[in-house]
Amino acid sequence: MKILNAAIMLLLLALMAAISTASTDKQAYIVRMDKTKITNTFSSLVSITKPWHQAVLESLADDELEATPPELLYSYETALFGFAAKLSSKQLESLKNMDGFMSAVPDKMLSLHTTRSPFFLGLTGKKGKNGPWSGSNLHSDVIIGVVDSGIWPEHVSFRDHGLSPVPERWRGTCEKGTKFSPSNCNKKLIGARYFYGGYLAAGEKINETNEYVSTRDASGHGTHTASTAGGNFVEQANLFGVANGSAAGMRYTARIAAYKVCWPGCSTIDILTAMMKAIEDGVDVLTLSLGSTSEAVPYWQDYLAIASYFAFKSGIFVAFSAGNSGPWAYTAVNTAPWIMTVAASTIDRSFPAIIKLGNGETFEGSSFYTGKALKGLPIVYGKTAGVTGAAHCIPGTLNPKLVKGKLVICEPGDEYMTQSERGEQVKLAGAAGILVMSTVGEDLANEPHVLPDILLGTSSGKAVIKYVNSTKAPIGTIVFKGTTYGNRAPKLAAFSSRGPNLAGTDVIKPDITAPGVDILAAWPAETSPSTLESDKRRVSFNIVSGTSMSCPHVSGIAALIKSKHKDWSPAAIKSALMTTAYTIDNKGKPISDLKCHALATPFGIGSGHVDPIKASDPGLIYDITADDYISYLCSLKYNESQIALFEEGFIECKEQLAMQPGDLNYPSFAVNFNRKARNVTITYKRTVTNVGIPKSTYKVSVEAPKGAYVIVRPKVLSFKKLNQKLSYKVSFIGLSRKKPVVNSAFGSLMWVSGNYRVKSPIAVTWK
Repeated sequence: MKILNAAIMLLLLALMAAISTASTDKQAYIVRMDKTKITNTFSSLVSITKPWHQAVLESLADDELEATPPELLYSYETALFGFAAKLSSKQLESLKNMDGFMSAVPDKMLSLHTTRSPFFLGLTGKKGKNGPWSGSNLHSDVIIGVVDSGIWPEHVSFRDHGLSPVPERWRGTCEKGTKFSPSNCNKKLIGARYFYGGYLAAGEKINETNEYVSTRDASGHGTHTASTAGGNFVEQANLFGVANGSAAGMRYTARIAAYKVCWPGCSTIDILTAMMKAIEDGVDVLTLSLGSTSEAVPYWQDYLAIASYFAFKSGIFVAFSAGNSGPWAYTAVNTAPWIMTVAASTIDRSFPAIIKLGNGETFEGSSFYTGKALKGLPIVYGKTAGVTGAAHCIPGTLNPKLVKGKLVICEPGDEYMTQSERGEQVKLAGAAGILVMSTVGEDLANEPHVLPDILLGTSSGKAVIKYVNSTKAPIGTIVFKGTTYGNRAPKLAAFSSRGPNLAGTDVIKPDITAPGVDILAAWPAETSPSTLESDKRRVSFNIVSGTSMSCPHVSGIAALIKSKHKDWSPAAIKSALMTTAYTIDNKGKPISDLKCHALATPFGIGSGHVDPIKASDPGLIYDITADDYISYLCSLKYNESQIALFEEGFIECKEQLAMQPGDLNYPSFAVNFNRKARNVTITYKRTVTNVGIPKSTYKVSVEAPKGAYVIVRPKVLSFKKLNQKLSYKVSFIGLSRKKPVVNSAFGSLMWVSGNYRVKSPIAVTWK
């Protein structure tokens, strides 16, 4: 009897272990199903009270060892047919065996990647007199969807004074939640939704002490990006008195719809669901300042790329930030060709601070502090400031007895800490000020510290540390200069992610660069400018840097072009932005790279810096259809089931197989040669559409990359009417290079007619 009881006990323990394993072995997936097959399979089980996805999931819950049934997160009924659910490994295997199953991709957690900008971009003053900000172009009802961390609806940037009623075509809503009600929406902020199912399914929790379970923004990121894209005019906007002026979004009369997906982490499932809902709601532009690290996956495995394709098919312009993982190569993300991928660069405004060392050397840095100078104070660093880790100002490493009343040097380290968090530790230790060393290159993208500060570029920082280490009693004086204008700009930010494009080497990424360094925009009333809990300061506007800031600039400018050219496709708008971008700065020099003061290349700035004035009248455009993109996917050797994730009902690649990836009608040229091959010729075809002067003639001008010949046929394009299409072929001949000086070389191809300059970058790579 005892043996039997023991056996039963062991059996029960094994069963409990199996159930425990089954319950913990769950992960959230985005599941795609074949609509025709799955509805036929479950037709007898589907009813008004039991939709198809519920029938599918119930069929997976029959296993007696499963402690919990599958958990439905979201269902997708329109362009993307399927659902998001939390499944065990056994449930996933059962699903894969089901007739109608297409794919299941595990969820990923992503991260969040202006007073002067409109002037710098030529939208105000004489340059913009007849441009996109002229009255006739500001009356249409363009809707910008902002997929981010939410929005602060009461902010003055989102008031609706002077706006007409909400467009009748709008199908969205304002969802109720914590400290957010439908009454928070108006004729400016016309939509507000929030999504957190994927975030919770990943095992994360929402801290309701610091976060709102609603579209209300707690981090500030979404409020900042929304106002940059479409915030209303606000006079005398500033941060602590610096950067003072009139703040306005790029398309300041646009309507805004906010979709909150970041808590602060951002689930792919939640982002996908928000994008699909935005498509249904009727947005014209989608702006997403978020993404993964530099992990490259094929487009068919990237559900943000798939959702963006559905948006493209619906006539929606989609812009993503390129990422902040620069200056390293192959770090650009969000690189699908139907996405506008945006890099970050400086504007001509700066916030200089000068440090003078005891040996007489002076160095210029950056600071938002506007108080009195810090004169003749001792400088401490590393061992002279505390224990191991003090050089990076890690919590608990600074010794108050050693740093009180002094200037403390803080270097970036491997641990993840923001500049502001390092400054907080310095203040807690009683120091008078902080010397922050730039994370990378000569970037001076600062943060609003809780004590007097100066941010120094890499070369200046090394010089200061060298002085401190070689002097028994190092001292320094910091003088704060406030705000200056007219500096050389733009310059590519060192933090901005770079190409080449790992997911599609035949397309240059990023596509374009835009203002993304020290950008002033709206900020939540209850969030400190440093986002530190210990920081009790409150501001209406804040200065932030990143490709997160450059992306909404381009999204807002795309909305401007959409309002002027209502019949243009997203690809046409993208082409106009790219072919009119400039590569010469405001001092007449090529745009430089803050990585090391070298020249910026198309792998950093794409086609160049956005120019909204010229983009509104580009002369020619390179248009692309959904069918063109399907042909492109075929040329990448994707199989039918993979392409069916983009185009439901897709059967097979036939005629498309004749296309090579480089034949995509893209406004730039990426050419890849085998290093061992000799004098190989690669020929691409392009088609341009005349949107400028009806009768016009364009002549080609080529700047060939070093080590390659470029031949264009024909060399002249003569148009007789508007919307006429003409094609040309361009051949690239790569010279033999056993030991090339560089792996890549760059040039350009430009069609010229009168004042029109339709320019495309060329990037040649020897692999």
